[in-house]
Amino acid sequence: IYVSAAQEDYADASELGDILEASARNNAPAHITGMLLYAAGSFLQILEGEASAVEDVFARIAKDPRHHGVVVLEQTPINERDFANWHMGFRMLGPTEAAANPAYAPFFQRGFDATTIGAKPGLALDLLKEFAANLR
Repeated sequence: IYVSAAQEDYADASELGDILEASARNNAPAHITGMLLYAAGSFLQILEGEASAVEDVFARIAKDPRHHGVVVLEQTPINERDFANWHMGFRMLGPTEAAANPAYAPFFQRGFDATTIGAKPGLALDLLKEFAANLR
């Protein structure tokens, strides 16, 4: 799980379509699954899969010029995938999601802050699961 800052503000989810399409296309052959959240100019993402495949994908992501300030929050072996249904699930979080999730709102309203989220073990995964729950 990592956070990063976008190089530009993606005010419209459709602007992220190319990123998501490329992610899903690249992740499928590597059997990578995961979830990407975007809020206030920042990303929170989880990648799941075989360690070497995740490391390869993450290395490519870390070099991507569309974002900067990549900070790994958690890198843990898992027994079971939490996001197995998506090669890359996605949610854009804004005022509607903040109003519906007041307990989580402080952690994304102004963007994902690695220090704040990282100080609460398990919070990043909880955020990702919460916002994945309504995806189909």
